[in-house]
Amino acid sequence: MEAVAEGLWGLADYHESKGEIGKAVKCLEAICQSQVSFFPIVEVKTRLRIATLLLKHSHNVTHAKSHLERSQLLLKSIPSCFDLKFRAYSLLSQCYHLVGAIPPLKHILNKALDLTTSAGAAHDQISVKLWSCNFNAQLANALTIEGDYQSSISALECGYVCATQISYPELQMFFATSVLHVHLMQWEDENLVEQAVNRCDHVWESIDPNKRQKCLGLLFYNELLHLFYRFHICDYKNAAQHVDKLDAAMKADMQQTRHIQELTKELNSLGQSLSRSDLHYRDRSALSEKQTQLQERLRSMTNLNSMGKHYLEPTYFGNVRGTSEDKLEMAPPPIDGEWLPKSAVYALVDLMVVIFGRPKGLFKECGKRIQSGMHTIQEELGKLGITEGVREVDLQHSAIWMAGVYLMLLMQFLENKVAIELTRSEFVDAQEALVQMKNWYIRFPTILQACESIIQMLRGQYSHYVGCYSEAAFHYFEAATLTQSKSMQAMYQIYAAVSCICIGDAESSSQALDLIGPVYRMMDSFVGVREKTGVLFAYGLLLMKQQDLQEARNRLAKGLQMTHNHLGNLQLVSQYLTILGSLALVLHDTVQSREILRSSLTLAKKLYDIPTQIWVLSVLTALYQELDERGNEMENVEYHRKKVDELQKRLADAHSSIHHIELIDKDRLGVQQFHELDIKRANAGPSMSVNLDIPESVGLSAPTPAPSSSRLVDLDTGRRGKRKI
Repeated sequence: MEAVAEGLWGLADYHESKGEIGKAVKCLEAICQSQVSFFPIVEVKTRLRIATLLLKHSHNVTHAKSHLERSQLLLKSIPSCFDLKFRAYSLLSQCYHLVGAIPPLKHILNKALDLTTSAGAAHDQISVKLWSCNFNAQLANALTIEGDYQSSISALECGYVCATQISYPELQMFFATSVLHVHLMQWEDENLVEQAVNRCDHVWESIDPNKRQKCLGLLFYNELLHLFYRFHICDYKNAAQHVDKLDAAMKADMQQTRHIQELTKELNSLGQSLSRSDLHYRDRSALSEKQTQLQERLRSMTNLNSMGKHYLEPTYFGNVRGTSEDKLEMAPPPIDGEWLPKSAVYALVDLMVVIFGRPKGLFKECGKRIQSGMHTIQEELGKLGITEGVREVDLQHSAIWMAGVYLMLLMQFLENKVAIELTRSEFVDAQEALVQMKNWYIRFPTILQACESIIQMLRGQYSHYVGCYSEAAFHYFEAATLTQSKSMQAMYQIYAAVSCICIGDAESSSQALDLIGPVYRMMDSFVGVREKTGVLFAYGLLLMKQQDLQEARNRLAKGLQMTHNHLGNLQLVSQYLTILGSLALVLHDTVQSREILRSSLTLAKKLYDIPTQIWVLSVLTALYQELDERGNEMENVEYHRKKVDELQKRLADAHSSIHHIELIDKDRLGVQQFHELDIKRANAGPSMSVNLDIPESVGLSAPTPAPSSSRLVDLDTGRRGKRKI
């Protein structure tokens, strides 16, 4: 009977290699359904194999779960067989993970960990430690989904200890990076986060350089986490090296993948030639030699991507349907760990290049990366069955979290596209990208729940740029109520304050002060300088309107220095310079005013930022009038008129668009949500996916001046008296 089982297993292998999964499953099920009894261990191995096939190639989680539960019953009567028992536990936990059943998932994983403890003395130590690492990694993932970050870190630290005990630095690195990931999500103590970063650096350096190049998944994961950390603390200067490493690694891997595909194609062609019966002996010998050489080259290249020795059969922890060629493994089997599929990592690298390059005005490169990333995502969404017309309710449970990864990435690309188009005064293009975001959100409201506040904020940005300041303030207020992030709430209050200042009446200016005050008082409590630079900009603008010129100058100079040193946001630098140039003119420091305004105009031109150019030009006109430089004044007025005409045409196009009213309209996006559990799973994503939402990804926009004069030169002497914060 054992020979029969071996034969059916072999036949199943053959059908799987041909992609005939249904036939492979039927071969294996013939063993389970046979009227002749097989040994229990044969049936267990068969059922585990069926479950693996179902999880890897189908959405039939229920069928896989029933085979695994039957296997567990059979295993109770079999002494030892620890590897099979561990494998059954691991696959069963995958089933619970895929359907979002977190309590039974934690229960099964704790039982598995208990078994590793009891099996320790009676079984191969390396095998048991590896399984313990597997179960701790999965348990940490489940705990993170529940928001229990401290327990998640404890589970990961247990895994780190196990990896240390078997002297496996690559596995130590997997747990070190995972701990850093959870710290980034939790972010309670900056010192703990920094310690986690330093440990990752130490462990990575401890890995042999030859082995390091085989750890491509760990390299991407580690560098991306470092980049998230640098962005969070607004350390853009040190972020540059991580962006460069990621981009170089991605391009090298893409090149190698293409080379492997070419070699495979050539080998297939050689195989067809060698199959000819009429081939001459000498030709056959030459082709066979070439085939051997190509096979050796292919073997050396594919080995380069491998994590090393496979101690145990993989359990597809992570992306269960990924093929080995598509996987960026971060740990050896039985973890077979993968953070995200390769295509998602590639898209994420493109996104990081965009987020890093956009504040610097590198719009051409950003445009290419947005197009590349969105193309990758659309292809992957198509594979998940997300085509036009498909909505959230149509998704399989097992596809929810992977769909969530790609949809969130898509929204990040669109958000940056909106920001770039607004900066470049391409209002119609910004409308289209924003409407796309809105439509995706309406179709997938649970998975994209975290994007609602971002969309509302971008509606505010759009409204502000096209001069609808009251509507802009409304959308910022709404955005603030839709997020739990104190940082984002602070930024939205700052944006709303700037819009209120631009409205220009006494009531709005008072409202702006009420918004700025609380943020200003707590600005030192925020990580990094993003909120500080924003609130100093808004406060300096308000103080200038109130004629407290010296105090405004001090605040703005401090904010400019922070923006220049830490953020490198050229639009914000340009706007700071414009206000400071205006102040210098009012204070009759014409030499400094000229120097500052010229720098600001240069930056505004680099960014194609027409409103800021008009703003600077209007102040320059006033400067030339004061200096009685008639020639410069006339030249400047002409250029100013040209830019105003250009802006008015773009505004007219935006206002006449069918999307204009729906974007500025004072309303919220009302949609039906899924259950809370689905929201948690969709937002958590696979293997503790990072919160990709980086606050203040859109710079403050300049108020659009009236054609006749600058709002900022008019110091509004008739308003109420000064109020200090």
